[in-house]
Amino acid sequence: MFLTYASPVGNYFKQDKAPLSLYVEEEEVRAFSGGVGGVKSVSNYGPVLKALVRAKSLGFSDVLYLDSVSKKYLEEVSAANIFTLKGNVISTPPTSGTILPGITRKSIIDIARGLGFQVEERSISVHELTEADEVFCTGTAVGVAAVGSVTYRGTRFEFKVGENTVCQALGSTLVGIQTGLIEDKK
Repeated sequence: MFLTYASPVGNYFKQDKAPLSLYVEEEEVRAFSGGVGGVKSVSNYGPVLKALVRAKSLGFSDVLYLDSVSKKYLEEVSAANIFTLKGNVISTPPTSGTILPGITRKSIIDIARGLGFQVEERSISVHELTEADEVFCTGTAVGVAAVGSVTYRGTRFEFKVGENTVCQALGSTLVGIQTGLIEDKK
């Protein structure tokens, strides 16, 4: 017997309150090469709990994980893909086995390209992240969520948020397509 349950849920991050404040985790890792970080399974969520509880106790919204080998390249937020914007270039880490290739991620990549942005799927160092104009997350339960700040090694880096941002435009376009207010050309 194959049984499926479905239930509507609200936004994972409650984006109506404030932009996300992320903490870059350098001790714990979310996924290892050869593991199941690139597939949707319950095992994606257990490894993040320890670091997530610690980050939330310090006042952060969530954790940004680095790669398990060098611990200098962005991977994912606990339950979301990460994107950076610098000028007209949107970058996101490649789905090389440790990063979930979600449909919301793919949709945002397609929408961004359709709006004229250059989109790169490549390794992004944590130092490059600190120089971004905007940072945002995507995911099925996340939608598109703005990141207001990232704290790395005790230094807080802030990013543009709010009206007239690329994050806001991408999120509005995605919701417009999902609700049928904007034609889905893909």
